[in-house]
Amino acid sequence: MKSITVKGQKRESVGKKATKAVRDAGFVPCVIYGGDQPVHFSADERAFQGLVYTPNAHTVVVELESGEKVDCILQDIQFHPVSDKILHIDFYQLSDDKEVIMEVPVKVVGKSPGIMSGGVLRLNQRRLKVKALPANLPDFIEADITPLEMGNKLYVTKIPTNNFKLMHPDNTVVCQVRVSRAAMKAAQEAAKAAKAEAAGK
Repeated sequence: MKSITVKGQKRESVGKKATKAVRDAGFVPCVIYGGDQPVHFSADERAFQGLVYTPNAHTVVVELESGEKVDCILQDIQFHPVSDKILHIDFYQLSDDKEVIMEVPVKVVGKSPGIMSGGVLRLNQRRLKVKALPANLPDFIEADITPLEMGNKLYVTKIPTNNFKLMHPDNTVVCQVRVSRAAMKAAQEAAKAAKAEAAGK
């Protein structure tokens, strides 16, 4: 999985007043969990553009001014309800031997006979939760729609997993090929024509 580097400064004061001062200066208060002690730091709001406002999944290297580097993943993010500005970000520190759970985007591959016949693809799950060791985290999950006829669904159990687990119930629908209005209308007209022909005989 690709990684994004975020440069941050450690925060000694984590009270409300200090946190407000950080935000007023255009920085985002953050904390890293999962290590021996939580690490509080702040980083320029612009540093998170490629991490937060993207459909892709990334791990993060937090580079502190002391030279310390911490590998982690984004765990939780809080936005302002009105302005949508980032208020706070929680990260989780990665360990080579400890599995983590992360949401990964779904990438549709293949050609569906159902779509070629006029059906419409509906992507029910744009992201799926995976559990894996950091080295095995995939960039995306491939959903192969080649077997899907019109009206068929692709369940999570049909997704190939390689060194990771999918954290969803077996009946989770990843995507489906729905009958389009045009295809439905064509089928109805064909049925009417057949009925009329049969009546004429």
